[in-house]
Amino acid sequence: MRLKDRILFWLAVAAGFTFFLWLFQPILLPFITGIIIAYLLNPLVLKLERFNIKRTLSAVIILVMFIVTVVLLLILVTPRIYQEMLQLAQAAPGYIDVLWQRIEPVLQMLQIEISEATLNENLRDLIKSNISSTLNLSTSVLGEIVNSGRALLDLLIFFLITPLASFFLMKDWPSLASWVEEMLPRNEKKDVMQLLGKIDRKIAGFIRGQMIVAIVLGILYALLLIIIGLQYGFLIGLVSGILSIIPLFGSIVGLLLGVCTALLQGGSLVFVFLVAGIFMLGQFLEGNFITPKIMSGSVGLHPLWILFALMAGNSLLGVLGMLLAIPIAASVGVLAEYFISQYKSSKYYETKE
Repeated sequence: MRLKDRILFWLAVAAGFTFFLWLFQPILLPFITGIIIAYLLNPLVLKLERFNIKRTLSAVIILVMFIVTVVLLLILVTPRIYQEMLQLAQAAPGYIDVLWQRIEPVLQMLQIEISEATLNENLRDLIKSNISSTLNLSTSVLGEIVNSGRALLDLLIFFLITPLASFFLMKDWPSLASWVEEMLPRNEKKDVMQLLGKIDRKIAGFIRGQMIVAIVLGILYALLLIIIGLQYGFLIGLVSGILSIIPLFGSIVGLLLGVCTALLQGGSLVFVFLVAGIFMLGQFLEGNFITPKIMSGSVGLHPLWILFALMAGNSLLGVLGMLLAIPIAASVGVLAEYFISQYKSSKYYETKE
């Protein structure tokens, strides 16, 4: 097969996949979520099979353990998050007052004059009412979802289809892998299988490793912030941990949220530096001990590339795009390395003396 024909064939495959995502975007979310769960849990199914347990039973056991673990975590975490969100909504007007008191001297130093004396009060009241309303709205999202019949139906479908998709994929994973391998063009099979192997190692290593890193950092931040007495420390630590799926990003966001909360809480400079030190400590431990122990640098993805992929995925396909962003980003990285190596070994790169 000529190079031109090979390129056209794989471009057609990519175009077909893109068209499929675009056409069935409204119904793909539970299936894509199920695929991701099955992909992450499949190694555990393989380990159970080594104990002479049939694959179907292994898939059921692993899936049930996964669901029970997720439900228990939600039962433990959700009440605390809801409580802190309510407290934040109630305390927001007071925080606005504190913030305004600290801003006013700065405005006076910059000699900014406002003609109408009532403008300050009106602006402050406007900010207070809007922020309080926004936070109250965020705490009642769950209630609104329950009150919406269609949203509730979509939620039920999601929680029904996702575990079913995960189960059937885990059960039939070997046959599906064999079918994909059988469908590959004979002349391309060796190269494609090597690329798929690299993509698999890149995706699996990064996602599983970064999820563990995010969980460890989330627990560490939440515990330390609660111990030192930072208000909403559990919520801030949890958000920082979740965002740590993007290296550095979670720690930066947590640092900003923590320092701002400490200042609004009226803490001393020592307290503010203590909060900042917790996130610096977490980043130090993550970069020097946690990440090197969990995954090697060969599976790493650049934080900017991850952030770009997530934003692009959200812009194109919403939540579905964000779920697909990291696998696609890892695949593009592997393919880029392959094409660069092909280019460097071609006549277009080499020069004749």
